[in-house]
Amino acid sequence: MSSETPFQIDIPDEKFTILRAKLELASFPNELEDAGWKYGAPLADIKRLTERWKIGYDWRKYEKEINEQLPMFTRDIDVDGFGALNIHYVHKKSETVDAIPLLFCHGWPGSFLEVGKILPFLTSSAPEHPSFHVVALSLPGFGFSEAPHKQGFAIDQYAEVAHKLMLALGYNEYVTHGGDWGSLITRRMASVYGGRHLKAWHTNSPLAKPPSWRSPLFFLSFLLTPWSTEEKAGIERTTWFHTKGQGYYNEQSTQPQTLGYSLADSPVGLLAWIYEKLVLWTDNYNWSDDEVLTWISLYWFSRDGPAASLRIYFELRSDCEDLGQSPTIPMGASFFPKELIVLPAAWLRKSHNVVFESHHKTGGHFAATEHPEELVQDIRKMFAKGGPAFAIVPGRTGYA
Repeated sequence: MSSETPFQIDIPDEKFTILRAKLELASFPNELEDAGWKYGAPLADIKRLTERWKIGYDWRKYEKEINEQLPMFTRDIDVDGFGALNIHYVHKKSETVDAIPLLFCHGWPGSFLEVGKILPFLTSSAPEHPSFHVVALSLPGFGFSEAPHKQGFAIDQYAEVAHKLMLALGYNEYVTHGGDWGSLITRRMASVYGGRHLKAWHTNSPLAKPPSWRSPLFFLSFLLTPWSTEEKAGIERTTWFHTKGQGYYNEQSTQPQTLGYSLADSPVGLLAWIYEKLVLWTDNYNWSDDEVLTWISLYWFSRDGPAASLRIYFELRSDCEDLGQSPTIPMGASFFPKELIVLPAAWLRKSHNVVFESHHKTGGHFAATEHPEELVQDIRKMFAKGGPAFAIVPGRTGYA
């Protein structure tokens, strides 16, 4: 295992020259009258964001802020059958010596930036709550991590990279938090490395199998018990996603290379493709134009380009269709009403070792961005004194 190298973002000037030239030459489609969001991202929004990206948006300002706020590093991680990949990650230690090692795992169209708002809270030290040493990697093919070069880099390999990174940092025993793909990856980590290394996992994207006749009593209870208001809203949101919000998934999981040509060549195409998700996947979150453009710029300037981040959908599609055996280690779940798939908590409790759950009245898919303090409170409660997973990492209670 290689040693770590300090990392700072420093995008070459020539990449800005190319970006501005492409933005200057951008062509836009027409739009139907009063279309709003019915057909996708509104033309007025994309034109406004494009103009801001071209004139006024200062990437160097935000690049400097990221470099100052997030201690970043890279190191090579050997992946069985795939060779070494150079992995980018954030690593910030708490001043509390016995802080709990926590891996933060993002998904698409997120990135390591999602840890930014919760990092100061998680690493802070106080007698009232546990503290954490936080690691937030860029998944292979995302951000500044090297993308896989061979086919078949699937969920076991993503889990292997994340686990080996924690071991390389000296965290032989740790806990995790994940959302989106990060939830499935940390779920697999809980199955493969749970017990010996991974002691407990938390997610804001909980998934579970529906009741089956194979569990007769539970299935009967499901049939006879009326839906709660929250459960009805969750099923409605899930139905919306499956019928009106999943077109991107079908393309990215079947023909990612074809879509990749457009996203790699057209910054406006990339902007529209991701902006749609940022708006529709959140719960009325007030995105600033610069916040959106920083998310998009990170994909545009990423190490292997935006197309590399799509292939995870192709390689992990079967893992979405069949979740496999559930992990047995303790699990925590935060339910946000505008998550993409919102299933009854009882389904999760039936199939997982749920020791902590929290239900929020607002919030969507990007919990760490939309409601950072609420998400941190959930994680703290799970591992706090008197909590269900207190002192689950031997010798690391999170308290001074």
